[in-house]
Amino acid sequence: MSNEVFENVWDAIADTPEEAANLTVRANLMHKIIAIIRENGWKQVEAAQRLGVSQPRVNDLLHGRITDFSLDALVNMAAMLGRRVRIELEAA
Repeated sequence: MSNEVFENVWDAIADTPEEAANLTVRANLMHKIIAIIRENGWKQVEAAQRLGVSQPRVNDLLHGRITDFSLDALVNMAAMLGRRVRIELEAA
């Protein structure tokens, strides 16, 4: 059994580096959107209205169901909250 060390959990569980990169970006964006919802004290119904999605969709977001959200969907939600998304590239 090897004791590999990974940069983050996505690197450890993803099948490819590309999938890990996508999951990392989605997870970071989800965390930021969730933080905005919590900072504002919005209930799921209010958050859904502000995000332009259904309440069950917000529930999925708040429960971290990352596979239910594309990067596009998360960028759209951030935009609905008046936020700009910026992605930076750095050497691996």
